[in-house]
Amino acid sequence: MHLAYPAVLAALLFCTGLYGVLARRNAILVLMSVELMLNAVNLNLVAFDVWLRDTLHAGQALTLFTIAIAAAEIGIGLAIVLMVYRSRGTADIDKLRDNAETASTGDASTPRTGTGEKAEATA
Repeated sequence: MHLAYPAVLAALLFCTGLYGVLARRNAILVLMSVELMLNAVNLNLVAFDVWLRDTLHAGQALTLFTIAIAAAEIGIGLAIVLMVYRSRGTADIDKLRDNAETASTGDASTPRTGTGEKAEATA
């Protein structure tokens, strides 16, 4: 088996996933793009394991480990996205970032330095 075919396919999958992570604004599509990138890594692990004819099949073992970690990651990620969607009504990453910045400015635990407090401190 030629190593070039799965390596090129994995590179294309990884680049597609990277584009999805950088260009998409929907949190679910970003999670899907991360999964695409992990699948490209899995393809490389199995291809190099077959090409090197490893007797321990370490590439395939690492692939199974990566699949298990990816399943846990997507489960937790989707749970977080669903909770954010229920509380804020959107899964758009830019809007969530804007909401986080406006929420942190009105937090009661942060000290405010308004003009009234400055006048009291100098008096």
